[in-house]
Amino acid sequence: MSKTYHIVTFGCQMNERDSETLAGMLEDMGYEYCPEFRDADVCVLNTCSVREHADKRFFGVLGQLKNPHEQFPGRITCVCGCMMQQQVHIDTLKAKYPWVDLVFGTHNIADFPKLFANVASERRKIVDVWKDAGPIAEGLPAKREYPFKAYVSIMQGCNNFCTYCIVPYTRGRERNRAPEQVLSEIRQLAASGTKEIMLLGQNVNSYAGVAGDDSGLQDLRAEFGLEPGARVTFPQLLRMIDRIEGIERVRFMTSHPKDLSDDLVQCFADLKHLCKQIHLPVQAGSDRVLKAMNRHYDSAHYLELIDKLRAACPDIAISTDMIVGFPGETEEDFMSTIELVRKVRYDSAFTFIYSVRKGTPAEKMTDQVPEEVKHQRFDRLLDVIHEIQEEKAAADQDAVLPVLVEGFSKTDPDVLTGRTESNKTVDLTVSPQAMDAYGIKCPEDLIGRIIPVKIVKAQTFSLYGEAV
Repeated sequence: MSKTYHIVTFGCQMNERDSETLAGMLEDMGYEYCPEFRDADVCVLNTCSVREHADKRFFGVLGQLKNPHEQFPGRITCVCGCMMQQQVHIDTLKAKYPWVDLVFGTHNIADFPKLFANVASERRKIVDVWKDAGPIAEGLPAKREYPFKAYVSIMQGCNNFCTYCIVPYTRGRERNRAPEQVLSEIRQLAASGTKEIMLLGQNVNSYAGVAGDDSGLQDLRAEFGLEPGARVTFPQLLRMIDRIEGIERVRFMTSHPKDLSDDLVQCFADLKHLCKQIHLPVQAGSDRVLKAMNRHYDSAHYLELIDKLRAACPDIAISTDMIVGFPGETEEDFMSTIELVRKVRYDSAFTFIYSVRKGTPAEKMTDQVPEEVKHQRFDRLLDVIHEIQEEKAAADQDAVLPVLVEGFSKTDPDVLTGRTESNKTVDLTVSPQAMDAYGIKCPEDLIGRIIPVKIVKAQTFSLYGEAV
């Protein structure tokens, strides 16, 4: 009987992409996927340190592995990811969670097969966490979650050091993949049937990969004037990717307002396959708070960027991240955030109540906002955001939108689900007439295809439609 594995991923898309690599490595070692983490012979927990909620979820799942580990001594439990780059968490695992067999960090994922083999053969616990990051490893295996859409990491790390954020300390400083490596990966994905890619990085629009002399760029050198050793900007990379045959949608996240260049804005007007959607975290609307966050822009500059984006691409969908209750935030500061939200009118927003991250400058700020004030402001902000989202959703009523069909709805096995170019979720039905028109025998045959869908019911958080 084959041995099995399960990976529990906490946090962002970068972690999801890392988990795809870990899954590829385990399958290369002969392990098969198990849908239940308690039943797997190998369980890997890929951690996130950005939010307190992810910390609590991780320890909750880890606690559930105690009994299975004791009942089946051959089980192997591995913990990796951003939390493991902090010694305080490693110390906690050693003291309270003796059933953890292997601990490694964000910088040495490429060494996982070797570390795992040592744990499995010698039955000894290993903690191997690198303090500093080396070059980004290329050519690692991956088990992609979907055959028709894929994450492509173009860089690792962050140089911004926002005062609330632990990422520069857990992921390290910015390191860029060579453009030919990125292009080669995307071309391989396109050849295998991938239609949509999401470019990933802690700050993708600061990408500055160094061109090599690899043949992967030969067909683009003349057009883009690239010589070995030249720096390739993010807009240049997007323009190259736009030429790759087979890729129908290109997205990216996350971008930083301070690095949103006019050239990148122009890409939304010029490029055929770049989705008319951008995630542009503002975090706060108060200039005083933005300065305390070390964000390197003010609200006026941010609003200017929004105007430029909408001038280049009038129907662009804009989403954001916002933190409520940052240390020192006053009612006046909070109202500045509300005012900015009303001006921008976001299509969606990820809102967070500020939580202290050990090791960040904000941890030492003395003017922490009381919890009850944070929660009250959080609810008020959500009310405004939801009001705007409801109005925007109404505009989609009766529209026909291209939708990438991704699978069946989790709540209704008879209904398909997919995403629009603006990244809105659509649940859709397929009539017998539509199946005949597409030449298919069952709705499942539409999975992985981009099809027109008429929106018959537009709600705040989701759309419902019919394939046409």
